[in-house]
Amino acid sequence: MRRFAGWMLMIVVATNLTYFLAWGFLDPRNNYVGRRPPLSEDQIVQLLQPRDLSDTVPLFERWWSWFSGIIFRWDWGVSPVGQSVNEQVAYRMWVSAELVLGATVIATVLGIALGVYTASRQYKLADRIGQATSIVTMNINIVVAALGIVLLAIGFNNMVGTTVFFVTGSASPDVTGFFPTIIDALQHLILPTIALVIIGYAGTHFLQRSLLLDNINADYVRTARAKGLTKAQAIRKHALRTSLIPVATQVAFTIPTVFMGAILTESIFGWNGMGRYFLETIAKNDIHGTVAIAAFGAVLTAIGALLADIAVVVLDPRVRVS
Repeated sequence: MRRFAGWMLMIVVATNLTYFLAWGFLDPRNNYVGRRPPLSEDQIVQLLQPRDLSDTVPLFERWWSWFSGIIFRWDWGVSPVGQSVNEQVAYRMWVSAELVLGATVIATVLGIALGVYTASRQYKLADRIGQATSIVTMNINIVVAALGIVLLAIGFNNMVGTTVFFVTGSASPDVTGFFPTIIDALQHLILPTIALVIIGYAGTHFLQRSLLLDNINADYVRTARAKGLTKAQAIRKHALRTSLIPVATQVAFTIPTVFMGAILTESIFGWNGMGRYFLETIAKNDIHGTVAIAAFGAVLTAIGALLADIAVVVLDPRVRVS
């Protein structure tokens, strides 16, 4: 509870600091510059002032109107063009979660499995092939991976004469029914998931392999083998559990990435998630949207930190005893 209270205080401070910083760098007036017919100064003020985005109002008054709206109504404001920030975040965070959650789970499981497999076969052919493959995939840029997968998918669609994989968008607008909707979602989801897994599993693989190699030769593992356990049993029951602690901590801190989205991946595959929303808020001088994204990321980081603590307690009996 103390840690939770500390995180909440930090989130409030960071969010309000972001608000003032955003006003120092973003100008909502720019959204109306160059319009035809041009808008007068009074017209711009009349559009921005009801949205708490007019610089004709003192900054403290703007801040208090925005902050009190969050406290009393959970209203994070509107963009310079009148879009509700609450609605945008509520919709887009699940789009990003749909895109990144599956890829994160698959990449984590694959990385841990490869780490265990290659560590138990250190310097053998399987270990060298696994390391070489991971080094290559780790250094592939997401843009290269995504565009390569798109080209392969288009070629496959042309070869079979039908659309098996969709390369843009998160769903088709004219699909109805439970099973058709699921199939359509999978057709849109497969390609970006593959792209994210390809570039994401290698880090977990190398971390798990390195940690497991450190623990395989530890005294408690040798003692377990001396008592009659096979190497595989000693690794699974003793070495793996200890080496999973840093990996679990790292995975817990990827929660902000899951819901904040992958900016380049969303842009390439045309998903309207949090990553693209972040770019839009900056491009459109959307102060309220930018601050909401920063606050959302801070909350997810706090959740990840608390889950990391819980994971350590679950995996390490010494922490429970202490």
